[in-house]
Amino acid sequence: MAREDREPMSPPLVAIVGVPNVGKSTLFNRLVGRRRAIVTDEPGVTRDRLYGEVSAAAVPFRLVDMGGLTPGARAPFARDIERQASRALAEARAVLFVVDARAGITAADREVASLLRRTSLPVVVVANKIDVSALEPLAAEWHELGLGDPLPVSAEHGLGIGDLLRAIELALGEDTPSAAREEREGAAERDEDDAESAVRIAIVGRPNVGKSSILNCLVGEERTLVSDVPGTTRDAVDTLLEHEGRRYLLIDTAGLKRRGRSRAVADSLAEIHARKGIARADVVILVLDAEDGFVAQDAHIAGYARDAWKPMVVAVNKWDRLASREEAAKEWEMTVRQRLRFAAEAPVAFVSARSGQRVAKLLLLAGEAHRQAGLRVPTPELNRWLGEVSKKERSAPARGRSVRLFYAAQTGAHPPRFVLFCNDARHVHFSLRRHLEGSLRERFGFGCAPLRLEFRSRRERAAR
Repeated sequence: MAREDREPMSPPLVAIVGVPNVGKSTLFNRLVGRRRAIVTDEPGVTRDRLYGEVSAAAVPFRLVDMGGLTPGARAPFARDIERQASRALAEARAVLFVVDARAGITAADREVASLLRRTSLPVVVVANKIDVSALEPLAAEWHELGLGDPLPVSAEHGLGIGDLLRAIELALGEDTPSAAREEREGAAERDEDDAESAVRIAIVGRPNVGKSSILNCLVGEERTLVSDVPGTTRDAVDTLLEHEGRRYLLIDTAGLKRRGRSRAVADSLAEIHARKGIARADVVILVLDAEDGFVAQDAHIAGYARDAWKPMVVAVNKWDRLASREEAAKEWEMTVRQRLRFAAEAPVAFVSARSGQRVAKLLLLAGEAHRQAGLRVPTPELNRWLGEVSKKERSAPARGRSVRLFYAAQTGAHPPRFVLFCNDARHVHFSLRRHLEGSLRERFGFGCAPLRLEFRSRRERAAR
């Protein structure tokens, strides 16, 4: 089901490793060419494997960033990060060992170097934070590790990146014939086309509600780090998979905390990344914790999806931990409808990421929500509906200033957008707007898709 297993001719994978806070994520962003990984002065911000494509090189390759290695330490997530690193190294063709040239060799650096020497992979030592040429002699110290000539680089300022790309090409042994290169480039383009045609799903929610566990259950492997400690995921991670003949791009996001409780810079950046993930998604899955109940922050996060005009699916996770589930399901349905009045049509699924119960159903619900958001209504049908609605409105008791509806046209999809011409748009009451949205949804099957209605006065139509 997952798409992580690449074809033999797909671009080779290069892994970035190193101790915390040496600039691995900065280098990842520099090589990938866009800000995918979160970068702060706080060590240990990156925890999951984060993949990207490097197309600027003479021979394109994939890059994977991961958490900082702390061999033998009892730091939070140390074992989980080491497990993620082992998986990445198993996939990789070469390694970038990133070190802080200005800090000098530490015991942790020596441990990582020892680990890399035990692999059969070619290693490029990246002596980072050489921001000016006067600091280049500092790189020489790293010869001591016995991993080859260190390359002086400044990931932040882009210095030495050209030399690094050439070193990576040599490490990969790229002397393949042009036909093979073209085939590999074609495979990369096909993967990009797959991602472009996939239904993009952002998985959002509070910390520790099980977002990453749901993603891992869907993918069928431990693609992202899962932990019982709140706030594990900081970066938005994309995973492409196929289910029942349809492609989905899953965007795992950081748990969104209440602003008053967000103290670290990384938490603020994680919120920015999560909101960007929502913005580029087609559908949002809001994950709730069945044991915690519905809290104010859940509605706040759902508001991000509403503000971005995205259809939403509600997943109540940890369902296997509840007793009296039939009664609990009725209460949850009622609570969601009451607390999310702006998304009252959103389907609700009761799932368990731990057992896999109904998790696959989330893809089907998301696919249906995407289909509903892409519906287009032919103008004649739309205006037949409008005529019927207008007739009923005229026969109903007057509610304030009378508004007569003349003509309607759909102007877009994802989300569905409509322009309705009337005698005076200034007097359109919210109750009329709500009534028309409900009638449109019921008549044409828009389901949980958010509908954007714009009213224009007849004189505006003439002016245009």
